[in-house]
Amino acid sequence: MKRKPWARHAATVTLALAAALASGTATATAGDVPAARHADAAADGKGPVGWDTYRHLDRLGELATGVTTQQFSSFDRAGGNDHDGFDGRYSCLRTVAEGCVIAEHSGPGEIGAIWFTRDGGDVTRTGTITIELDGKTVLHASLQDVVDGKLGAPFTAPLVANADASSGGVLIEVPMTFRRSMRITTEHNPQFYHVSYRTFADADGVSTFDPADPAQDVVDRLKAAGTQDPKPALPGARTTTRTLDLAPGRTQTLATVTDPGLLTALQVGLPQADYVTPRTETDNGRAFGAGGSSEFTLAVDPANEGVTLTRRLDPGIGRQVADVYVDGRLAGRWSPNEPVGGGLWAEQSVQLPASLTAGKSRITVKNVFVSSDLDYNEFTYWADSSVGGQSHRTDTVDVGTPASEQDHAYRITAPTWQGERTFGYPLDDEQRARLTATQKLLQGLRLRISFDGRRTVDSPLGEFFGSGHALAPVRSLMFGIDPATRTFRAWWPMPFAHSAEVQLYNGSTTAVTAGTAAVTSAPSAAHARAVAGRAEGYFRTQSHAAPTTPDVSWPFLQATGRGKFVGVSHTMTGETNRNYLEGDERVLVDGSRTPQLHGTGTEDFYQSGWYFNRETYTQPFNGNPTHLGASTGCAADRDCTGAYRLQIHDAVPFTRSIAYSIEHGPINDKQADYSSTAYWYGADEPGAHRTDTLRIGDRADEKAHHYASTDPGTVTTLDSVFEGDQTHPVHLTAATRATHAPVSFVLATDPGNKGVELRRTSDQQAAHQQVQVTVNGHRLADWYQPLGNTERRWLDDTYLIPAAVTHGRKALTITLTPVAGAPDWSAASYTAYGLS
Repeated sequence: MKRKPWARHAATVTLALAAALASGTATATAGDVPAARHADAAADGKGPVGWDTYRHLDRLGELATGVTTQQFSSFDRAGGNDHDGFDGRYSCLRTVAEGCVIAEHSGPGEIGAIWFTRDGGDVTRTGTITIELDGKTVLHASLQDVVDGKLGAPFTAPLVANADASSGGVLIEVPMTFRRSMRITTEHNPQFYHVSYRTFADADGVSTFDPADPAQDVVDRLKAAGTQDPKPALPGARTTTRTLDLAPGRTQTLATVTDPGLLTALQVGLPQADYVTPRTETDNGRAFGAGGSSEFTLAVDPANEGVTLTRRLDPGIGRQVADVYVDGRLAGRWSPNEPVGGGLWAEQSVQLPASLTAGKSRITVKNVFVSSDLDYNEFTYWADSSVGGQSHRTDTVDVGTPASEQDHAYRITAPTWQGERTFGYPLDDEQRARLTATQKLLQGLRLRISFDGRRTVDSPLGEFFGSGHALAPVRSLMFGIDPATRTFRAWWPMPFAHSAEVQLYNGSTTAVTAGTAAVTSAPSAAHARAVAGRAEGYFRTQSHAAPTTPDVSWPFLQATGRGKFVGVSHTMTGETNRNYLEGDERVLVDGSRTPQLHGTGTEDFYQSGWYFNRETYTQPFNGNPTHLGASTGCAADRDCTGAYRLQIHDAVPFTRSIAYSIEHGPINDKQADYSSTAYWYGADEPGAHRTDTLRIGDRADEKAHHYASTDPGTVTTLDSVFEGDQTHPVHLTAATRATHAPVSFVLATDPGNKGVELRRTSDQQAAHQQVQVTVNGHRLADWYQPLGNTERRWLDDTYLIPAAVTHGRKALTITLTPVAGAPDWSAASYTAYGLS
């Protein structure tokens, strides 16, 4: 594609700007734009919003214009890991009478995903959550009640989930649209949280979210996730079926489609894949910390020659040591356990000597904390009395079960935790062999899809369908795995203009001699035109596997052009302590040096918490379908975790480029072996071009852009870095101004634009900067930036100017008037990008 003349070097643009000013076109108002020309400029628009996003999933591939996705979170502003929410230092944007403001925006948009955790997943102490949209309170209730589903539709499962459903985290995925403003407040500091939200250039087609609308059709669709196609039925759909017969190193074509339209469903039946799971058991338990103890009574045989006391524990907490007393006398010590990952139970025994037990029918046992990596946990105790050289069970204490605790006079001091765990026991040799064979198939078979003669999908079969480590249940909105039938399904809409080809490549050493594949397509002239005209993107994946690199984040998606990220499936192998899960996700869009999304941890990104402390699960938007330890299918001294996350109504669009990555460990310092498959839609051509840049403090540049203010502020030089990577921050030294007086300037733009993105580089030392925005005489939404950072002071942020104001203009006159009570407005530069 040829580069447009208005995207030349800034000096050339300035000449065009001067000509525009001379001709008077730079001061024209939006009302002068011919209606037909404006309608054409906004034709592709923002795509479905609110509940319509789920009602029209066949339009998921649309590439919106004038839309950004951003995030507020409790991430450590210094770039490390210690203050991601543990002490709540960065959790409140500000504190008001109602509590802690965690998200706020001026202008139209939509709340996407809201996630919290604290106290192991119990968010009771966060108190109420209040969501205000366009000045109306649409939600005010106990956060714990909300995520427990007590409010009812639309705040019902699976649009909300508590820590039991989402393994340590809680979430709200109700899409909440607003036309003018948004604010989310919690009664108390929530510690860990993130809020993703979309911003729109205008409010066309957007209505304020109505909490009285239960959206039952959407709820029902989500409850069926993973079992059926969530998209509307399309006329003329047909399915091509093939029997699988695939030798190692060979490729089999599953379908070739020449009717323009879209692929709507893929299905692979693979009977050679085995569903291998360890024997699991669910148990209630408790834990106590330093200075703590537990005490209970046990029935023993009076004729005993000693008693074996056995304890079931969660070995994920390493080096637990406690002294054991019988009737007040020291009887032994629980040996320190090695930390074991993979969601396994462990059992330990200690011998209670006959000198303390013989002749008694009941004893009192007390465990006293000595040391631990965290605390001492206990789930079940068994007492086996030895009589005549034979051992027989005389009692069982089920910790955490009220009746058993009462029967055994159970007491605990300095408690640190109470809850339920579902863990497994080691696999036997035959099970491990079957699991290994299945893993080779899931990772060696690759799904390959080409559209209009170009391959855009080349991904491992298991990971593409949501589980790369093992055959496991997956019930996401856009793909699923049914282990009982060994069936893999996906329902991504995949538009194409002319043709599509689906293939399966066998990169394993095992011949595939059984199974079937089915590919469903539907003719659609509308989708064919849309993808040909770049209003829709081709469905794509980006898959890769490798050891992680020290000091370098793991890339989910690195791409140029125009597109949007809609999800990822992630296969991880790391240390048994699972510290690799400390890594934060970060997203840099369109060359911005400030992340638009910056998270607080890997399991947090997957909307869980505390290293997935409720173990495996699967939901429409997120899941942790696999967790394996050395005894359940992972390598010795390694932990294997598989997770997925879909971003549907909080998809991340980009017009020129995207760098979506995640750390491995607190600061990319934990070695791991990663594989990931990112799902996205894209077109090769960019959807925006830089048309002009004003450099503040450069006298000549300010004059050329008619920069004016009664008090522009003193030019100062800032030498600092941007937020993001702690070890390799982006450094910048540049001139800035900060003022509380109105400023105005003129930027050149492309007359054919479909809106303009205005990017500011500024000093964010002072939070809550806010200005009134006027463009070509039109008063728009305020530009409000609640973020601030006194350590990493540089900030890139953007403001979307709607096409109604910019289309047909060669230049824009922009006036920014600081709001009373707000800090001085800072800027080092302003850059205009014309959207196309």
